[in-house]
Amino acid sequence: MKYAWIERQGQQWPLSLACEVLRMSVSGYLEHRRRRDARKPSRPGSGRLSDEMLLVHMRAIHAEVRQENGWPRMWRELLGRGHRVSKERVRRLMSPHGIRARGKRKFVVTTDSRHNLPMAPDLLQRNFSPAAPNQVRSSDITCIPTDEGWLYLAAVLDLHSRQLVGWSMKPHMQTSLVTDALRMAWFRRQPEPGLVFHSDRGSQYCSHEFQRVLRGYGMRSSMSRKGNCWDNAPTESLWGHLKVGRLHGRKFATLRQAMDEVVAWMTFHNHRRLHSSLGYLSPMQFEQRWQAAQHKNAA
Repeated sequence: MKYAWIERQGQQWPLSLACEVLRMSVSGYLEHRRRRDARKPSRPGSGRLSDEMLLVHMRAIHAEVRQENGWPRMWRELLGRGHRVSKERVRRLMSPHGIRARGKRKFVVTTDSRHNLPMAPDLLQRNFSPAAPNQVRSSDITCIPTDEGWLYLAAVLDLHSRQLVGWSMKPHMQTSLVTDALRMAWFRRQPEPGLVFHSDRGSQYCSHEFQRVLRGYGMRSSMSRKGNCWDNAPTESLWGHLKVGRLHGRKFATLRQAMDEVVAWMTFHNHRRLHSSLGYLSPMQFEQRWQAAQHKNAA
């Protein structure tokens, strides 16, 4: 950049020489020019947005995703909508204008492994990237406070695309909570026998009833090691995104209000949320591209 030229009164001068004569640094001049250009209004057809117009788009995205995106996902969202902008510019604009992802918080532990029920071995060994859909699924339970009491949510995640394929919400943590989520996931996809179903060692998943339903669908049970949440990391991450990105700071007067918000978020998660582990695609986009690639290879 120091070999660039600037033009004044019909004559060209090396940028480094001009800055030396004016007793200023090249980086200081470039920063001045960047700020000057940022204040200019966007010109139709120029392909470049002013900071003011870029902030309009960023605030719209921030509201659309309910304040869930940090700057990496915000940058990807802008690129996906045809706005050519640098990562650094997005990061620089977000913080001073109050555009930031929701903060983290502590959550309630719902796993109770203090029981004498049979437990399955860990068949995954933290291999969370199956080659195709309907091969490996993970499940877990979380809870959401409301003025009417706790709402318990069980979800089933297909690990190939990180798509939510089954869920159940009830005001209790009885075995029917997880069996209903399992049944929903099976009826939506009806996978071939042999699918690995991974969970923690909670009494609901170890129960005779749940294991009977699991075997009836031809699925193999897999469980995390004792006290090791990283063995079920994708589902733990799912709860973090739900609670930090959507529920943190929210108060629900009724169970129904909380359920409606959770369903809305799950729809967003499957269709719109960009996942870094999927190359910043949504679960639905990732699976659609995979299926298109399979058809192409088979042709």
